[in-house]
Amino acid sequence: MTEQVVLITGGTGGFGLAFAKRFRQAGARVYCADLPGSASENALDFIACDVTGDQDLQRTVAHILAQSGRLDVCIANAGWVPPWRSTGELDVAEWEQAQAINVRGVAFTLAASAEALKASRGVALLMSSVNGRFAHGQQMAYSASKHAVLGIMRSAARDLGPHGVRVNAIAPGPVATQALLGRVAARNHGLETAPQHALHAMAEGNALKRLVSVEEVAEAVYFLCSPAASGISGVVLPVDAGIESF
Repeated sequence: MTEQVVLITGGTGGFGLAFAKRFRQAGARVYCADLPGSASENALDFIACDVTGDQDLQRTVAHILAQSGRLDVCIANAGWVPPWRSTGELDVAEWEQAQAINVRGVAFTLAASAEALKASRGVALLMSSVNGRFAHGQQMAYSASKHAVLGIMRSAARDLGPHGVRVNAIAPGPVATQALLGRVAARNHGLETAPQHALHAMAEGNALKRLVSVEEVAEAVYFLCSPAASGISGVVLPVDAGIESF
């Protein structure tokens, strides 16, 4: 991946930060697009971008092309997980925000980068979830958005494939990030032992009896975007420690 140019949306924290680190280790130039005020706003190759705005995404790609002259890999990672809610308690504002970031943001990230990826015969990688392949209760808005990502991926793979562009998706299982720990604590009213019990229960449901790490997800993303996966397009790769094995 030396000298390749990579765009990662939501690239300043969590998964995005781990992806950026992995690609930089391989010698790629990585641009991290994220909201203004993000922790890495002053870092090299940070681009302020709200993925719900098409013009922001167009400006982001134009900036990369102006600086680097090409775009080889686009990773649509920016996402948002709404609070857990039962079906009868769905919140319109939360629903709209989840679809705006997780669905429209992904689709228009692809749209903005399509011509540049055609020119480089590049790769697009979309962030889905195990909730894009099945669903958990009280996560309808999130599950709907991640199911939609797979439709976007499959359509784009058909559209862009004749131009030499591969499009795939990744479907991580639960990973013990600070964001997940915060959501679990909130769901259990801040009880100190609740996150540990919840994470243990998640791990027990997996074939490997553990959760995957953010580094393992990053390695899978790197593989799908690398020449080692040159014959793979239109697929969703689970990275979930075997969550569906039972």
